[in-house]
Amino acid sequence: MDTFTKEQRSNCMSRIRSKNTKPEIAVRKILYRSGFRYRLHRKDLPGKPDIVLPKNKIAFFINGCFWHQHEGCSKKSFPKSNTDYWKDKFKNNISRQNRDIKSLEDLGWKVCLIWECETKKDYLLEGRIKEILYGQKNYI
Repeated sequence: MDTFTKEQRSNCMSRIRSKNTKPEIAVRKILYRSGFRYRLHRKDLPGKPDIVLPKNKIAFFINGCFWHQHEGCSKKSFPKSNTDYWKDKFKNNISRQNRDIKSLEDLGWKVCLIWECETKKDYLLEGRIKEILYGQKNYI
């Protein structure tokens, strides 16, 4: 059972940001430090990727582990109240992003998913980003 009233829960949820989050800023700092210039939240691309490297045609989505239900992550949890709503919410988040990724790839873009939990250690995140930018591994 939720310990907040509907109004309190609504107020809490309205304060959750979708842009300029800590994980997103961590990725942006590493890209900038590495000499890459980027664009943010390009509305003309499917899914409005969080970070776009136009020259390289690479789009980054920085996903929250809770909101996109990151498999194997401790932040992947499922609320105990209003379960039907959350089940649909998570399913729609995942399917919408998969559709956006496919659309971007069809347009010739490379798509990279970075999870919130991957941004906790700067040196690991920097290694992952450099592997994406300079390596030939799969981006997702």
